Amino acid sequence: MIPVPRPRRPRNFNRDCLNPGNQWLAANPTAKKFRAFWTKFQPELEKGFSSRCGWWAIFITDGVVDHYMSQKHHPHLTYEWKNYRYSAGSVNSSKRILDDAVLDPFEVQAGWFEVILPSMQLLRTNQVPVHMQAKADFTIKKLHLVKGDKIRKLRKRIYENFKTGKCTMAGLQNDAPLIAEAVIKWQATGRPLP
Repeated sequence: MIPVPRPRRPRNFNRDCLNPGNQWLAANPTAKKFRAFWTKFQPELEKGFSSRCGWWAIFITDGVVDHYMSQKHHPHLTYEWKNYRYSAGSVNSSKRILDDAVLDPFEVQAGWFEVILPSMQLLRTNQVPVHMQAKADFTIKKLHLVKGDKIRKLRKRIYENFKTGKCTMAGLQNDAPLIAEAVIKWQATGRPLP
């Protein structure tokens, strides 16, 4: 995870999502599934996250709108822009109704997490404030950020593309900032990349 600036609310969001969504919710208070008025604004959410999953911190092409506070527990937030995060589908599926038990990408600070070469595991650093370390550990465990097969395979593929010259350092820094930091840290030792 890396710091993510909070994207600005899109123009016409209230008109096309918040207002009709809340009207629909008022007319369907016991609904288990919600009308997805938010999908129109997914491209703007994706752009606000630089096309990177808020938890993986890696460029993805098939992201979804995650309701940080779940629709099940907080239906009144279903159509609120401030409740949306851009995430990989598998992260969204793992997170489900964990709500604020997991770290919010908007609260993460630089240096809180690092990727380790060559294992591609994500680790929490000691820069995470003591009062948030348990939450950070819970997040990386529940969202499979440490050893999850999908994310480790993706990290390895991106890293191999960099090592074989298919990706520049600038591209790596844009698409996978934590891997770029790991590479820079490794290169500073003077050893060849693993």
